[in-house]
Amino acid sequence: METFLTQGDLKLGFGLMRLPKLPGGKIDIETTARMADAFLAAGGTYFDTAYVYERGESEKAFFEAVVQRHPRESFTICTKLNAWQQCHDEASAKQQFYTSLERTGAGYLDFYLLHALQRSNYHLYDEYHLWDFVREQKEKGLIRHYGFSFHADPALLEELLAAHPDVEFVQLQINYADWEYPGVASRACYEIARRFHKPVVVMEPVKGGALAHPASSVGRILKAADPQASYASWAIRYAASLEGVMMVLSGMSNQDQMADNLSFMKDFRPLSFAEQEVIRKAQRALAQQQSIGCTACHYCTEDCPQGIPIPEIFAVSNQQKAFPTWDRGRGPYAIATQGRGKASDCIQCGQCESACPQQLPIISLLEDCRKME
Repeated sequence: METFLTQGDLKLGFGLMRLPKLPGGKIDIETTARMADAFLAAGGTYFDTAYVYERGESEKAFFEAVVQRHPRESFTICTKLNAWQQCHDEASAKQQFYTSLERTGAGYLDFYLLHALQRSNYHLYDEYHLWDFVREQKEKGLIRHYGFSFHADPALLEELLAAHPDVEFVQLQINYADWEYPGVASRACYEIARRFHKPVVVMEPVKGGALAHPASSVGRILKAADPQASYASWAIRYAASLEGVMMVLSGMSNQDQMADNLSFMKDFRPLSFAEQEVIRKAQRALAQQQSIGCTACHYCTEDCPQGIPIPEIFAVSNQQKAFPTWDRGRGPYAIATQGRGKASDCIQCGQCESACPQQLPIISLLEDCRKME
């Protein structure tokens, strides 16, 4: 499996979405430059940004902090084309590529992604002929490798990889909290990428910072196993230990985060068997702290006339309460129910409640879950 990495490259990517800020909200270029210097000095090469990050200021910050100050061969840059934000037609979507080239000043883009494909927008990438467009830019030498980042259900991922076999890599949300979570389906998506022999870039390994400050029950497990290790190190090493993962992105916001990440990724050591068991204990603790006591036995779904994935819906509700999202769970809910019944489809026949070994009031719980539709 091609990974595009050379000997000595860190498996850690510097995500440029959450850069340090000055009072007033502007990106702190001086601090960003110091962080980039430390990253490159430790053997890091992979910087990740996007046309839409910070409304373009992220790409400009990369130019000032890295391109102007370091030899072009010392780093690689990945940026992205978003067909559903900050554009309105095919021409404006394609213009994002040329604007990114200009903002970054990189001359060419080592890695280029069609950005954040999901059920609500993936058709735009076809309608705007963007798959052909990026292939053309690769033929011209302006893109070295192209792929897409993904936020949807496994069935769509399989469809896209089958339709576009020349895709060279995929970017997926993978972390130990989302591994079996149906609203993200990290495991299922990872396994599909492996089946198609695509290298994986991991985004959100710390779940937007949530796993750097985990629930107390999880924190106790991790600290008991290794009092010196940061919570973030467990999450990042978990993702980096997966076979076929070529890069794990970390959106670092200050020099302390950079120093911590480099401390365990400079001489990366995959999780041992014992450490994998610690993660499994942490995953069980996450499940136990959730509010709906569903054990996902699926007895309730065997005879559901509406085909409602009840345990998956409850998992989304539980996760939303533990890690609130900007859309109040609607995105994960859509992934978990794709092609299946929704909470609002319940006809209150009661067969699920009679089958539930936990004696949950499933009908009323489903009513509450309708707010995520």
